[in-house]
Amino acid sequence: MRHVFNIISYLFHPLFIPIGGTVLYFVMAPYSSLEMESGNILPIFILTVIIPIIFFLILKNLGVISSIFLPTLHERKYPLYISCIIFLMILYKVIPNNYVNELFYFFTGLLTATGACLILLFFKFKTSMHLLGMGSILTFMIALSIHFEKNITLAISLFTLFTGLVATSRLYLKVHNKNELLIGFLMGCCSQLIILKYWL
Repeated sequence: MRHVFNIISYLFHPLFIPIGGTVLYFVMAPYSSLEMESGNILPIFILTVIIPIIFFLILKNLGVISSIFLPTLHERKYPLYISCIIFLMILYKVIPNNYVNELFYFFTGLLTATGACLILLFFKFKTSMHLLGMGSILTFMIALSIHFEKNITLAISLFTLFTGLVATSRLYLKVHNKNELLIGFLMGCCSQLIILKYWL
């Protein structure tokens, strides 16, 4: 069972949430073009997946972090700083070149939630980044369904199930307690809900 929960933790790692939200948007958007998709998906993939992996390998070789799951408070600090910088680069350099209103606010929500996690670190609180990511993309998915008037109830139900599985895996692996999972999920949801009035 431990191996199953480890696989779930890897599959739904917060590293994949930004590109997951981006792909989700272009799958659902009725007016997306190939130029718009390539202008956003490729650079966002490079910035949010490839570059963080390179930084992870560098930090691991330097002995700053020990695992991709960042088990200690000290280890979480540097990846969160890097994430904030990357999200700012996407907001100011990538999206303006191929402007997509919904994606702009999705990443604004991710930046807000990541910044809040960083602040909580100074208060010695370890927020679950897995649940933050799941909460963010689940809320974004529901909002897109309303925005584009598409019935994706099955997809939302499945993703809700996946969110429960991720939460269970983090508890089973004893990486987080219930409070850390709950706060992470609420931060992910609320960061997206707060900005809905600007694009929904």
